[in-house]
Amino acid sequence: MNEKIYLSNPGFICSAGNSSDPEKFIGNLSSGNRDGIKKVDCGLAGENGVKSFFVGKIDDSLLKSTGDKFDMRVLQILDFALSSIKNAAQKAIARYGAEKVGVCIGSCDNGSYLSFKAHKEFFTKGAFPADYDLKAQGADYVATFASNRLGAKGISLAFSTACSSSASAIIKAKELIRAGICDAVVAGGVDIASDTVLLGFDSLEAIDHEKTNPFSKNRSGINLGEGASLFLLSRDDLDENGIFLAGTGESSDASHMTAPLADGSGAEQAMKAALADAKLSADKIDYVNLHGTGTHLNDSMEGKGVDLVFGDYKVAASSTKPLTGHTLGAAGSLELAACFYAIKSQKLPLHVWDGIQDEEIPSLNLVTKENATKIAESRQIRVCMSNSFAFGGCNTSLIIKKE
Repeated sequence: MNEKIYLSNPGFICSAGNSSDPEKFIGNLSSGNRDGIKKVDCGLAGENGVKSFFVGKIDDSLLKSTGDKFDMRVLQILDFALSSIKNAAQKAIARYGAEKVGVCIGSCDNGSYLSFKAHKEFFTKGAFPADYDLKAQGADYVATFASNRLGAKGISLAFSTACSSSASAIIKAKELIRAGICDAVVAGGVDIASDTVLLGFDSLEAIDHEKTNPFSKNRSGINLGEGASLFLLSRDDLDENGIFLAGTGESSDASHMTAPLADGSGAEQAMKAALADAKLSADKIDYVNLHGTGTHLNDSMEGKGVDLVFGDYKVAASSTKPLTGHTLGAAGSLELAACFYAIKSQKLPLHVWDGIQDEEIPSLNLVTKENATKIAESRQIRVCMSNSFAFGGCNTSLIIKKE
């Protein structure tokens, strides 16, 4: 089926910028500005009860109360993105009817902030607070909140496939439109770098206690981040961008609880599926946004996977996680937003690292300050691929294209 599914301007917020000023976001990504990655304290472990991590933290002044009964930070972040995409959603509701506009939201946190407060009171006073309700920690809560906020009455789905959650949500949105269940879907994700997540990744020895250094021989882990990113996917080009979802691909390693297949074959399968869906050869891709976490296993397998797919065609590539932090359930959609603006601005996000090549990883054509101008002049950016690879080998690849 060749019916195009168009993307609206994204509604997004992260430490590198937000949809109120997309030019600032573009500027930070294309210049490699890492000022949004800051050291924050986690008050649940370490010496004197405090442990510090580099995190892509959103400025608190940008977040407002939602008025929701459970006014969690994750909802405040999501609400910012929703407010930016509200006009596009209203256009879709006016054109198709509220029952034909759906919502697909990926997230991983599920209200841990409220859980911490409630359990602290339980252990100190012997009972949970009277207003504590597990409903707020249901996986569906962010999707339900989004549907209610926008007045969308179509199918409302939540996704929690770890770091590929929002990419999985976008893929399902495409399928809902293709199946005729919806005519438009608000899709993407939201997540926070909660104390639970920070300490959990730290216990896995996956955290870099300096700023992350993906694909370097000296890499030692991730910096987490918080953020939200949403697109309206629709049958019609409601924002008149001419940018559409050309192809999607998924695969499942199912070989280990957390580690990916080391040979990169799972990543390769997802990328090749996306290319086949888009009816494109690998040399038609102008830029790849790498998953690029900075962990030893991810970077190694992704480098091998990219080499298996692209071979001698050294596609321009970068990871934006050193600039935004790894936003977990929001990462797939946020990095698709980076691709979206790469097409609109013709400016590629820089890959920030120390430049020390790992000889065990195939050499990639990483976009750096030294070669960015040359790469930009070599071809117009019209087709971008974004990769997201999650715990358990849940691999996704998205391709967007300018008409």
